[in-house]
Amino acid sequence: MAYVPPARHLLRAKDLADARYFEPLGVEDLARAARLSRAHFSREFRRAFGESPHSYLLTRRLERAAALLRMTDRSVADICFSVGLQSVGSFTTSFTRTYAVSPTAYRATFPPPAHHARVPTCILRAYGRPQRSTFREDSAAKRD
Repeated sequence: MAYVPPARHLLRAKDLADARYFEPLGVEDLARAARLSRAHFSREFRRAFGESPHSYLLTRRLERAAALLRMTDRSVADICFSVGLQSVGSFTTSFTRTYAVSPTAYRATFPPPAHHARVPTCILRAYGRPQRSTFREDSAAKRD
């Protein structure tokens, strides 16, 4: 089968899934963005991208959930809902199917989120300055 470049209307739907994965999007919403019927959209999307629209959206959500598990200490339930999924049980099942480990076990394989804590540059500069005293303080300390 020859590769067929995706049409702009399919890319519009794919971009919607990428940008708003955390919202309660469904195949109907993506089809509406592509201005196609649901059945025709699903068929064309699968032909162009090699997976169903639902599968693509779920993959985006699971990828974001994996990043949140690696980089934050938020609860699994909170992550589940923040990426647009409605059921922690379904999230755990889908995550385990995709990554071959449960979300909790996946998180345990990475360093704690505190190791990734970013310190604002202004704080780094303030504490990174030399701790020398000024000219007048130096002379006053010697006189005392």
